[in-house]
Amino acid sequence: MEKKIIIEAKRLQKELTDHSFRYHVLDDPVISDVEYDYMLKRLIEIETLHPELSIPDSPTKRVGAPALDSFEQAVHSVPMLSLDNAFNDSDVQEFHQRIIKNLNRKEQIVKDPVYTVEPKLDGVAVELRYENGILVQATTRGDGQTGEVITDNVRTIKTVPLKLNATGKIPRVLEVRGEIIIKGADFAKLNRIREKNGENVFANPRNAAAGSLRQLDSKITASRPLNIFVYGTGLAEGIFFNSQADMLDALKDFGFPVNEHIQRKLSIAQVLKAYQFLEEMRETLPYEIDGMVIKVDDMGFQQELGNTIKSPRWAIACKFAAIEETTVINDIIVQVGRTGTLTPVAILEPVNIGGVMVSRATLHNEDEIKRKDIRIKDHVVIIRSGDVIPKVLKTIKEKRTGIETSFMMPETCPVCHGKILKEKLDRSTINRCVNLSCRAQLKERIRHFVSKKAFDIDGLGKKIVVQLVDEGLINSFADVFNLEYKKLVDLDRMAQKKVDNLLAAVDASKKVSLKRFLYALGISHTGEHAATVISQEFVSLDNIMKATKDQFEQITGIGAETAAAVYDFFKDMDHQSVIKAIFDSGVVISAGQPATWDVRDNYFKDKRIVLTGTLHQMPRTQAKKRLQALGARVTSSISAKTDLLIAGEKAGSKLKKAHDLGVETIDEDQFIKLFGKQHG
Repeated sequence: MEKKIIIEAKRLQKELTDHSFRYHVLDDPVISDVEYDYMLKRLIEIETLHPELSIPDSPTKRVGAPALDSFEQAVHSVPMLSLDNAFNDSDVQEFHQRIIKNLNRKEQIVKDPVYTVEPKLDGVAVELRYENGILVQATTRGDGQTGEVITDNVRTIKTVPLKLNATGKIPRVLEVRGEIIIKGADFAKLNRIREKNGENVFANPRNAAAGSLRQLDSKITASRPLNIFVYGTGLAEGIFFNSQADMLDALKDFGFPVNEHIQRKLSIAQVLKAYQFLEEMRETLPYEIDGMVIKVDDMGFQQELGNTIKSPRWAIACKFAAIEETTVINDIIVQVGRTGTLTPVAILEPVNIGGVMVSRATLHNEDEIKRKDIRIKDHVVIIRSGDVIPKVLKTIKEKRTGIETSFMMPETCPVCHGKILKEKLDRSTINRCVNLSCRAQLKERIRHFVSKKAFDIDGLGKKIVVQLVDEGLINSFADVFNLEYKKLVDLDRMAQKKVDNLLAAVDASKKVSLKRFLYALGISHTGEHAATVISQEFVSLDNIMKATKDQFEQITGIGAETAAAVYDFFKDMDHQSVIKAIFDSGVVISAGQPATWDVRDNYFKDKRIVLTGTLHQMPRTQAKKRLQALGARVTSSISAKTDLLIAGEKAGSKLKKAHDLGVETIDEDQFIKLFGKQHG
């Protein structure tokens, strides 16, 4: 290979990277699009002839790679939690008072914490992992704990740096979080092209962005007008931020797009004004936003405040007022859920609300219908806020003509015609079908059982589940794993290849993690987060089935209702028979949790432990899970009741406070040695 080819390749890689940064981040291009395209074409030619010259952060990586067979999954080093919501000034003030109250529990006086606020973009959350400055992995948010690996697709997004700008020290590991969006003008153009090509148009920019990121062929992703704004970090090794504002400045210096409407270091009064400002300018922005995110600016305060099981205590999403439209209720039907609850649903004259075509809206229960005096053929106001299910806000009585008819809840189940039990819950009446053999309940239970966050059986979608239940091939959870080829291939729309793929997916699903298994069972009040913390606490199904109600209630983040529901479920003989039948069908709970560790007698058992600083040999999230499995109680703040502080690199104020309070402290090496003795 000629030396001049090597020099040319390196020059083009550097110059194209610089030009891309100036165009997409600085909005200050110095060459034309034609010149850029010509240079890129030349670099592609060189790297095609000489693949050894292609580097991980080459601009050619944005063109797209060959199609993948499937998406791998990766665990987030630090969970990507969801945000609690606020809907008005009062909610924001309550959040502010909670911040002050919680901070002042730490033997300090904090009167007026300052905040950073940012537009709440209506896009798709992703995490970008850089090692020594190079993008090595990109993942979706997923369930907050685990996401799908979409690295090849994200590399095609021109506003995502493939390599961090070397303006300062490059961290060893930096996980950057942001929102992938499609701007309004780009979305309209994309839909025009799809319509011209005879393809289905996208409902809204968020759906278009999500669909683009989940393409198995990244060349398709490369053709979509995706952008990113970053707003935070996960794991960061070799770099430290004092504040949210400092972090955003550092990310911008590294080459990331940071939203221009982020405001920093605001008092609570200024926060409320910023919310009004954003809401007023909402319609003028080139992308969709549905609210404003408020974050405590001080990183030390963020660490002290910590998280709940679902959300950080130091941040909140303040939603804009819901979008409203008027339409007509053409009919009211009743749906039966997996727990037997009967829910009335309004069938609407389709209406576009904020870019989404809406044809149904929940009516919640018969008390809601009576209170709002909702009738069939009524003109009504429908609201939709974010991803919340559309609902009927009110009827427009002035438009009634006399053709409207009242709705009455059925006296028997509309599916199985079984007995209906009326239950009083708070101030509402819940109608519930008590027939456990009800086909509607069974269909919903099976759909939940095989869903993505449960057994994740590809090929068992809604229509197939309904068909298999109606044909009598599935009457219980265990039947899912005993489906027979001969019976399946004779069904409508079940060709030989489809049956082969379905049975292969069923067989592959038989090894499942404990948290997925718990979630799949559909226990009342036990969602994904509850299943996760229960599995982490008890480690094995056997331990869960032997646990007392009090043991469930002692788990941080598990309420009394969930504790009672889980305890009652596993003490029920019928449910025990169901679980036995599942295992008899070949299902095995994988060793995803350290089930063999001895939690009865170890150094960490029953200790209140705080983790602080950066751990290099084991991520803090993993350390927390393993300490909990050994019977420790891991908390986020230091107090006189703390038994042990595990201090990593840059431990900060918590280490000093531990010394002041006389709390035992150990470093990471000591922790790893002690930890090894418990399970070695």
